[in-house]
Amino acid sequence: MESFIFAAMDTDLQSHNSPFASVRIKEFRYYISQRFFFIMGMRMVTTLVLWKMYLLTDDPLLIAMVGLSEAIPAISLALYSGHVVDKSDKRSLLLLSIVLYLLCVVGLLFITRPGVEHDLGKRFVQYGIYLIIFCTGIIRSFTGPSASSILAQLVPKDVLPNAVTWSSTTWLTASVLGHGSAGLLVAYAGYTVSFLIIIGYLMIAAFSIWRIKPKPNLHVNTEQKTWESVKEGLRYVFATKELLGAFTLDMLAVLFGGVTAIIPFFAGKILHVGSIGFGWLNAAADIGSMAVILALTFYPLRRKQGLILLYVVAGYGLCIITFGLSKIYWLSFVALLVSGAMDGISVVVRGTILQLKTPDHMRGRVSSVNSMFINSSNEIGSVESGVAAKLMGIVPSVIFGGSMTLLVVLAMWFKAPKLRKFEY
Repeated sequence: MESFIFAAMDTDLQSHNSPFASVRIKEFRYYISQRFFFIMGMRMVTTLVLWKMYLLTDDPLLIAMVGLSEAIPAISLALYSGHVVDKSDKRSLLLLSIVLYLLCVVGLLFITRPGVEHDLGKRFVQYGIYLIIFCTGIIRSFTGPSASSILAQLVPKDVLPNAVTWSSTTWLTASVLGHGSAGLLVAYAGYTVSFLIIIGYLMIAAFSIWRIKPKPNLHVNTEQKTWESVKEGLRYVFATKELLGAFTLDMLAVLFGGVTAIIPFFAGKILHVGSIGFGWLNAAADIGSMAVILALTFYPLRRKQGLILLYVVAGYGLCIITFGLSKIYWLSFVALLVSGAMDGISVVVRGTILQLKTPDHMRGRVSSVNSMFINSSNEIGSVESGVAAKLMGIVPSVIFGGSMTLLVVLAMWFKAPKLRKFEY
C-alpha cells in the first residue's frame, strides 16, 4: 500500500523543489512515523496529567509544579545530553529514550488507578506524578537533540527545509490528536484505558525508529573532553546571532505568553466546558500551527523570514491577550487557534535556521541548546503562569503574559538586527 501511494507521487518527487521531496526517502518516512506516535503519546500524557492535577489540587501553582518537575532535569542535563548525542549513534539513543519513556507511562498507569488514590491518598498520587514527570524530563533532555540531529542524517541538505516542514507538520498533527483524543478518552473511558492506548502508540514509535539504520557521528572528536565539547557548542550558538536571536525570541515569548498551565482553570471555572472542552482548548493552538505549517509545505516563505518571525510572535502575544479577556468558548478557541498559527510560522523559520546554520558535527550540542531554550520557555513558563495566577488572578496573569510578549518583540526588533534581516 505504501509503495502504491508514493509511486503515485513519483513524477512530483523527482524535483527537490517538490513539496514531497523528503517524503520519498524511506528512512525519513520511518522517522515521521516515529515522531507522530511518540509525540501523540507525549501530548496525551500532558493532557491527562494536567487534568488529573486540576482535579486533585484545584491550585494553579501546584499544577505549574508539573512543568517545573520536568524542566529541572531537562534544563540541567541539556548541555551534557548534546555532547552525548554528538558522540553517539543517534538512532540507538532515540530508541532507548522511547523505551524508557514507555516505562514512565506504565508508572502513570499504575498511580492513576482509582484504587490507588482511594487506598494511598491524593498526596501519594500528586507526588508520584511529580516524580514520574521528573524522570520524563531526564529522558526528554536526550530525545529532543537526538530527534533534531538525526534529521540531517536522513535527507540531503538541499531538501532539509522541506524535511523540517514535514517534521513540524507531523509533530503538530500528533499534538492536536493527542490533546483532543486524551480529553475524550478520559471523559468516556478513564485513565487506565487512556494510558494503555499511549503504551501502544509508544510501541509503534519504538518499532519505527528501530527500522532506521544506525546513525553514528563519523566526525566526532573522541579526544575532546566533555566540558570543552559543551563550551564549543555554546560558543557557536552565541557567535551565530541569527540562531541566538531566534532561540531567545522563542524562549521569552513562550516564557511570558504560554498559558498551558492555566487552561484547565479557564475550561473549568470561566468557560465551564469540562474535560472534553479542556482537551480541545489544549489542542487549539496545535490545530492552528498544523494548518499553517501544512500550507507552508506547499507555499514556503521565500523572503524576509527573520522579519516575518518578529511579526508573528507579536501576533501571538495579541492572541494571548484576547484569550485572557474572553468569556466565550468559541472566541477563546479561535484566539488559541490563531496563536498556534502564529507559532507554527515561528516553528518553521526557527527550525530551518537551526538546520541550515549548524555544522553536522555540532548538531547534537546546538540542538541541546535549542532544547534548553524550549524547555525553559515551556516548563518554566508554566511555573511563571502559576505564580502570576496566584498573585494576580487567572485573567490578569494571562493579559500580563501577552503584554510582556509584545515588549519582548519590541526589544528584539532593536537588539537583534541580524535576525530581523535574515533570509534563507
